[in-house]
Amino acid sequence: MESDALFTLGNPGGPPSAASGIDGFDTPGADSPLPVRMRPTSLDELVGQDHLLAPGAPLRQLVTGSTPMSVILWGPPGSGKTTIAHLVAGTTDRRFVAMSALTAGVKDVRAVIEAARRARRAGGLPTVLFIDEVHRFSKTQQDSLLAAVEDRTVTLLAATTENPYFSIISPLLSRCVLLTLQPLGDEAVRSLLRRAVADGRGLGGAVALDTEAEDHLVRLAGGDVRKALTALEAAAGSAVALGAGRIDLATAEQAVDVAAVRYDRDGDAHYDVISAFIKSMRGSDVDAALHWLARMLVAGEDARFIARRLVIFASEDVGMADPTALTVATAAAHAVEYVGLPEAQLNLAQAVIHLATAAKSNSATAAIGAAIADVRAGRGGAVPRALRDAHYSGARGLGHGAGYRTPHKDRRGIITQQYAPDDLVGVDYYRPTGHGVEREVTARLPVLRRIVRGEPAPASATEHSNDRPPTTEVTNGQPVVTEPATDRVTAATVDDVGTGVPGNGNDPVRAVSGSGSTSTHRPDDRRADDSGRVPAGEEHQ
Repeated sequence: MESDALFTLGNPGGPPSAASGIDGFDTPGADSPLPVRMRPTSLDELVGQDHLLAPGAPLRQLVTGSTPMSVILWGPPGSGKTTIAHLVAGTTDRRFVAMSALTAGVKDVRAVIEAARRARRAGGLPTVLFIDEVHRFSKTQQDSLLAAVEDRTVTLLAATTENPYFSIISPLLSRCVLLTLQPLGDEAVRSLLRRAVADGRGLGGAVALDTEAEDHLVRLAGGDVRKALTALEAAAGSAVALGAGRIDLATAEQAVDVAAVRYDRDGDAHYDVISAFIKSMRGSDVDAALHWLARMLVAGEDARFIARRLVIFASEDVGMADPTALTVATAAAHAVEYVGLPEAQLNLAQAVIHLATAAKSNSATAAIGAAIADVRAGRGGAVPRALRDAHYSGARGLGHGAGYRTPHKDRRGIITQQYAPDDLVGVDYYRPTGHGVEREVTARLPVLRRIVRGEPAPASATEHSNDRPPTTEVTNGQPVVTEPATDRVTAATVDDVGTGVPGNGNDPVRAVSGSGSTSTHRPDDRRADDSGRVPAGEEHQ
């Protein structure tokens, strides 16, 4: 880019003339798109960014030229970033150069900076450099701006739709003022549509816009005024072609029939929507979760990414409260690979419904987190000799495996034996909740730990000898176990362990009642308070 391509503005307070021609900007003409023709020509016409337009605000200083500060504009498409650049170009008595990071390179940037240095040495006007889509510049390209921005050889005005904390290098970000533009609200979009219908730069009153059609275009825009104006222009063209003097709902729907979905596969929306999706399932709001799922699917998100998050969620947030959740999530992930979209959206929806309505427990997450923390802190000594590998020649001579006893040889299937390193004996990592089927684990776990650790039964336990095994009867084709009674679960003796596994349809899950008798119920026999949701007052962290 040569220096003579720079344009010197000398008409502060008004838009550049057609003869001027700002480098990188086209002057709007009668055949320009409606969004281009309707760009504001002054700050007073700028809508929807009131938080940036207060007296003395950085944006107002930039536009009026009162303070030479470099600015990064961050906002979604259609929020006014390029419009602000046009206002800077048209209302400041400075040299203005516009370029796009899509096509410009380091050579172009250095040419502009060198021309700005020559102009400054000659006593000329300061230079404003506008770079659109600056996040597309590589680190090297961004590095080339640092010195010139630091010594104010150029005043940088950069626009990005991506989070600058991830897409802009820290040294450049620290040299600029970051201004965040918000998506336009519905009323702001509505006012701009009405302005475009009436203004001579727009439709000039050639057609009227029905209220229902206006509502449809506002909904369609999703906060992007460029989309709204483009849709309006298409609808106006259809109305004129039909010889109609107004745009009704049918015409608007015919012109543009798919609502805009604000979503970027690798930007903020990607992370914000998946975060909302996970939090909605965690909060058991199945309807909100389905909305976020639909939002991702319509926007073209990779279904495998969604499936992976479901598999993680099944263990992280549902866990032992509903062990079948992992099976469902894994099956959905397999279906995504095997069936593919669009049909796999049914499998994903089923998994989301299951996970969102399931009982919740993060006990597995907390347990492995605590165990990893201990390992990283250096806790955990040598493997106990009884547990060491003894299959190779000479292992027995080293004492490996000496004293090991298999629990299968005990009629209860569990024995007293040290499994943890010496310094971790008695440490409880897993702390079950009372949610869902995990309440059954909560009932059995104290007994299991007491037997494994060789701890005596509580004094209140009703003792009975090992020669009184449980009795089993068959009722309705299913085994029903009856054991000697105990006062409560925590007072159970070594014979009260049982073999039932939650979720196993072949073995009954035994629950010791407070009345002193042992009852059995199957895992699918839900209690009245087990709705599958987190009980009131027990928020999942």
